[in-house]
Amino acid sequence: MQKFHNPASPIAGARGETFVKSRNMGRTRSRAAIVVAAAASVAAGAALLPVASASAATARSAAPIVDQQTRATFQRLADAVLTDRTDALVDGAQGNRKKPLTNVFSGDVKLSAALARSENAALTSLDRRKDRLSALGEKYSKANTVVTLNSTRLRGTKAEVAVTETTTLTYQKVRGDEPGTTGFQAHHALTFTADARGHWQLTGIRNTDAAADLAVNQPAEPSVVSRAGTSRVAAGTTPNAPRAATTRTAPAKAKNLTTGAYDYKAMATYAEKYWSTYNKAYPNFNGHSAGGDCTNFASQSLKAGGWKHAPGYVYDYTKWFGNADIQSDSFVGVNEWSWFAQNSKRTTSLAYVYQLDVGDVLQMDFDKDGSKDHTMFVTYRSAQGVPYLTYHSANTYRRSVASIIASNPNAYYYAYRT
Repeated sequence: MQKFHNPASPIAGARGETFVKSRNMGRTRSRAAIVVAAAASVAAGAALLPVASASAATARSAAPIVDQQTRATFQRLADAVLTDRTDALVDGAQGNRKKPLTNVFSGDVKLSAALARSENAALTSLDRRKDRLSALGEKYSKANTVVTLNSTRLRGTKAEVAVTETTTLTYQKVRGDEPGTTGFQAHHALTFTADARGHWQLTGIRNTDAAADLAVNQPAEPSVVSRAGTSRVAAGTTPNAPRAATTRTAPAKAKNLTTGAYDYKAMATYAEKYWSTYNKAYPNFNGHSAGGDCTNFASQSLKAGGWKHAPGYVYDYTKWFGNADIQSDSFVGVNEWSWFAQNSKRTTSLAYVYQLDVGDVLQMDFDKDGSKDHTMFVTYRSAQGVPYLTYHSANTYRRSVASIIASNPNAYYYAYRT
């Protein structure tokens, strides 16, 4: 989904020597010496203080500057970090770079030592994820990551940089009928910190999409934000959906895609049209709420294929409706959608995630606390029986169930046949 003076001697010389006052010094001479010493001290202070003060003022006023060239280097370093992560998932030459791309950055802009260690650990984690994917029958032959810098905000010695990552991975034809590519968009906030010389170090990077972030090259598992609801629950309207197994050898569960009440092709077409360019006929909740836009997007796709509004009170989970102006909780909420889907009998539960087909819905509970955290929509199924999902938060196109399981092996899964 993702932390130095020992006290000086009572009387000390300029070079650190200690002077001991003579016991034979006369009172008159002593007072004269004190006056002379004081005058010398004042004179020395008059000579030294303005320089020291000017130096301190200069240090305080010499705030780091982020010019166009620096911003461009920030962008290139962000691109290198995220490309290194993506490359760790790719088989062959691209995924076997001898050194990370971030290693070429030094001097004015580079990774901090702590972040370099963190990213090395991330690459190791992603390399293990690649092995899990391979065991599930999935590989990537090449990838492309592009980073766009959206904004830079300078605050003292820190620069907060917002970027958008767009990544495309090409499926290696392991089984023969995989889609050509999968891709996603993710948003990140990077923190650059300037040292005393004005050199910048990248000290932090975090994903700023909704908590339920599932980008394939995201090394950490998604964080979960608890949602304290104010909705009113009618008795008996919140049934628990049964969990679905992630076993690869699932029994066949054929779905009729050509006849029936719903147009599943239209659902998939809608989802794949708007996976990265949002339909302005609906609000966009990505980045604006704890839950993100995932369920809102799945509801739109279902509506495009024939799901009809069930109008009523927005907090009533037995109702379902959504447009630009108003949406029921069941249209935009993960758990609320599940309750409506079951109450309305518009869905049935599947025992295995690999039984999912085009137009079906997959939900996840990341921390296994009984509250679901993410909703995804199936837009493709290979002849070999692998469902591919398209969803928002992070915006993702045709990601396989195998990839999701490899990234989140400890989550609970819920599969719905629509």
